[in-house]
Amino acid sequence: MAGAVEVQLAELGLTLPAVVPPLASYQPAVQTGVYVYTSGQLPMVDGKLAVTGKVGAEVTPDEAKELAKTCALNALAAVKSVAGDLDRIKRVVKVVGFVASASDFTGQPAVINGASELLGAVLGDKGVHARSAVGVAVLPLDAPVEVEVQVELIDA
Repeated sequence: MAGAVEVQLAELGLTLPAVVPPLASYQPAVQTGVYVYTSGQLPMVDGKLAVTGKVGAEVTPDEAKELAKTCALNALAAVKSVAGDLDRIKRVVKVVGFVASASDFTGQPAVINGASELLGAVLGDKGVHARSAVGVAVLPLDAPVEVEVQVELIDA
């Protein structure tokens, strides 16, 4: 039976995906005490990137914002894989977003809003978080966006 968070996802027309398998030597998420840290999540859908390239060049900022939303959805799947239930989330503590940027692109915060807005829509006040949005030269697999999330759980 789906918990309240997954019901909210469904009401938004979203489905929690399967956890994206690691691309290298790491775990998608780890729990220590009441905290879960996700690895950087790429905008993978059905095992592949729909879009590659730099934001501000091959990828528009609006496309990248949607990709950041996908990254956040993948991060929630990673959280669930170790927490067992997304209803255990007490709050999202921190989001870090990386944007593979053309040399003159400076709209990283607006891109990572895709992740932040999804977390807010799904979790309400528990989704409000601290955040960094960083422009980088390149990301794994030439992904335009990567997002990592730290959450606090209700109990360990």
